[in-house]
Amino acid sequence: MSFSVFQQLNDSSVIISALKTFLISKDKTMQQIVSYYPALRSKNEKGKEVVEYSNKYWVMLSEQEVEELYPVKDSRKEEMKWRSWADDWLVHLISPNVYRSPGEALASFDYIVREGKFGTVEGFFAKYVGAAAMFIIGKRLKSRHNLQDDVRQDLYRAVNDWVAAIGKERKFMGGGKPNLADLAVYGVLRVMEGLQAFDDMMDNTKVKAWYQRMETATQRHEGRK
Repeated sequence: MSFSVFQQLNDSSVIISALKTFLISKDKTMQQIVSYYPALRSKNEKGKEVVEYSNKYWVMLSEQEVEELYPVKDSRKEEMKWRSWADDWLVHLISPNVYRSPGEALASFDYIVREGKFGTVEGFFAKYVGAAAMFIIGKRLKSRHNLQDDVRQDLYRAVNDWVAAIGKERKFMGGGKPNLADLAVYGVLRVMEGLQAFDDMMDNTKVKAWYQRMETATQRHEGRK
């Protein structure tokens, strides 16, 4: 496989879709699968090149494979919709919440330094310089994405929208087992573990039961096959 093929796989959602396709469609090579997600290059209003991928949320399957993986009507569309939502909205709520105030930004970097096992000098600079920088960036992201003054409210609403979409009859959006949308949302929320924003989310939304089920499912390597 050439290096150029690997270069196309620099988007996490594309990687997940391609891997899922590869695991199900045994008759396709990874090189074939990658070709299903062509990169579309363009320039934004600032003249910077941006790359998008066609079909990034599609798992490329035969009709029979689709029926086996998505037995419930419209479940495939639902999975793609919420994967896109995780990328286009939910992920942008994380930094403004984690670095909401100077104190939270400092606490977040204190956690990062401890977990990262920095040296004394490196840890000091990483903690204080990093916290100051990310507090400023968090404010800019808040403005860019038109978030409320209390950014927690945007996070709470988003998470509760997700729980409402799953409903009371399903354990996961994938039904009895997580699908790719479950994994996408879980992956975004998990980065806040150990921080005040995560604790506040658990205390003020309805996501806790689903999140705990996801923890158990990922530890057991469960998932829709």
